Amino acid sequence: MEINVLENKKNKLVFELSGAGHTFCNALKEELRSNDSVSLTTYNISHPLVGRPKFFVETKGNETPKKALEKAITGLKTKNTQFLKEYKSMK
Repeated sequence: MEINVLENKKNKLVFELSGAGHTFCNALKEELRSNDSVSLTTYNISHPLVGRPKFFVETKGNETPKKALEKAITGLKTKNTQFLKEYKSMK
């Protein structure tokens, strides 16, 4: 996966996420939405076969969009680790 930052302002971040599809993008979007400092988060894939997901993240208050994104990534990592642990304990 490759991140290409298109716009980086105090409370707004726009980036493309090469190599990701709807599954990962929806998970990331929902994780961002769980952060109270995030006022807007969405993504768009302009073409289903060749388009790259384009993310939009806006924050309010003192938290930057990059910090919100970092928290979301950490949250997804934690959830995936917990899921893997549960999976391995299945009989």
